[in-house]
Amino acid sequence: MGLLDDRIVLVNGGSQGVGAAVARAAVREGAVVAVSGRRPEPGEALVAELAAAGGKAMFVRADLADAEQAKACVARVVEAYGRVDCLVNSAGLTSRGTLLDTTPELFDQHIAINLKAPFFAMQAAVADMVRRAAPGTIVNVITSSAHGGQPFLAPYVAAKAGLIGLTRNAAHAHRWDRIRINGLNIGWTATEGEDATQRAFHGAGDDWREQAAARLPMGRLGRPDEIADFVVLLLSDRSGVVTGSVIDWDQNVLGGLD
Repeated sequence: MGLLDDRIVLVNGGSQGVGAAVARAAVREGAVVAVSGRRPEPGEALVAELAAAGGKAMFVRADLADAEQAKACVARVVEAYGRVDCLVNSAGLTSRGTLLDTTPELFDQHIAINLKAPFFAMQAAVADMVRRAAPGTIVNVITSSAHGGQPFLAPYVAAKAGLIGLTRNAAHAHRWDRIRINGLNIGWTATEGEDATQRAFHGAGDDWREQAAARLPMGRLGRPDEIADFVVLLLSDRSGVVTGSVIDWDQNVLGGLD
């Protein structure tokens, strides 16, 4: 449909999982895409895949735990393409910790990836948009667990809940700049990262997806490509004037009780 024709889109944490799916969907909708990540192998492989399909893309190697590198991702894209029209913050750290066993080091890791990196990437992207007096769109991929979550997600929930507040604050601050900023609270999703997490922290076997699906209302986990289509809609003009919204993309209903 060409929803993102001629848009320059930066997807932080875009080399795998939901971020990679967003990059693919954005290219299909006409965007020029930059993806950032720590490991060059999956990032460069994704860029090669997009190029082979006729898209235009670049990989930016960055450790988003470093706020300066998060800002530098935006600078690299502006240097390469002259501007950033859209930003997607999809990087996430999901290592486990409860209120009682989380160390200051683990807490800081979650804040760095799940809150600080989006903050400073948004700072750099919004500064570019304001400098050009141009509209723009930002989507923060958050989590339904930010409403409370499981006991073993304490530092993750703390950081992601902060990202919800930041999303609304920044959207309010820059609505007169025509910069729309929204968030997506995604539910349980079948990604490479989730597979690794389930195996590392919960002793899951090869059938964990089937077992998880049996416990969910729709009988399956969410898929990255579905989330990506929703993100593209929010990035595009077809989402109208919507800003400051944090949408629950999940099959469980907040506040609903059995």
